[in-house]
Amino acid sequence: MNPALVKSESAQFYETGFSCDNAIVLTGDRDRFFITDGRYALEAKSRVKNGVCVVESENLIADARKLLRKSGESRCVIDPAEWNAKEYGALRTKLADFAFFERQNFHQKRRAVKNKGEIALIEIAVKENAEAFKAFASFLSQNGESKSERELSFEAKRFLTDSGRRDLSFEPIFAIDQNAAKPHAFASDDRLKVGSALLFDAGIKYSRYCSDRTRTAVFGESGVNFETAQRFNDELKQKIYDLVLKARDAAIEAAKAGIRAKELDAITRKIIGEAGYAKEFNHSLGHGVGLDIHEEPFINKRNDMILEEGMIFTIEPGVYIEGFFGVRIEDIIVLEKNGARIL
Repeated sequence: MNPALVKSESAQFYETGFSCDNAIVLTGDRDRFFITDGRYALEAKSRVKNGVCVVESENLIADARKLLRKSGESRCVIDPAEWNAKEYGALRTKLADFAFFERQNFHQKRRAVKNKGEIALIEIAVKENAEAFKAFASFLSQNGESKSERELSFEAKRFLTDSGRRDLSFEPIFAIDQNAAKPHAFASDDRLKVGSALLFDAGIKYSRYCSDRTRTAVFGESGVNFETAQRFNDELKQKIYDLVLKARDAAIEAAKAGIRAKELDAITRKIIGEAGYAKEFNHSLGHGVGLDIHEEPFINKRNDMILEEGMIFTIEPGVYIEGFFGVRIEDIIVLEKNGARIL
């Protein structure tokens, strides 16, 4: 394996068991180095694993060049998206005869197939996220009526983080009625009322690994739940909800090792398109989940990647009708020997 230089914190953590906001990790067949400044060196030395050597540095790029020279290698893999032009130029200075292989997202691709330990951690994150959804639903049922999206988004984070004990995977989305027609809606002053449709998209982390879940639900006289069985008073809303649920179920049924990402995306797109809502399904079917909330494999109409056993990703079809409402139903699945399993 060629040496590789990585900067993203997820890649740092995967390779060494530690990360910070100013470090370069050099990996190779024999040696691994965590290059950082004096602010983090002591912490790094107490936390890095896998025989990683911590290098305290006043000039990370210069020391990375020196270590590449000492490695005896003449080539290195790098993700150009992790580096700005100035950094990349400085890295290549005095290494004119050194070959840098630019591989976009190479480290995410390296992490795309999860081992048993990673799957177990993500499964815990998913379980705790589902429990937070239930607790938040109970709060909404008792206290949500007449509160605004802004207020309820704030309250959602209290339940998701367990009052600060857990980290969020991303900023949650809580959208009511017509605001839910925006797939990544910003919270507004719209208020929750009986009969409202609401979309809630949120995730929490466990031991750095992410979770992600979306439910669309009805706020009724007795409150709300985030189960997939929902009953809308409006016939069109019910039709669209059932369509999205059908598309989700079809994708989960079809997901298995050997299918290409774009083929899986096409299955749901066909179902939604044949119902007349092709333009209203305006995002990809899903994305990988791991140390990053969005990582390989990306389940979209352009990705030719063959899906493999051990990959974990979301299935999240949606239909969004401007000025009316939107539906998204999202779960995380893992590919196993006999197909997909919902985590």
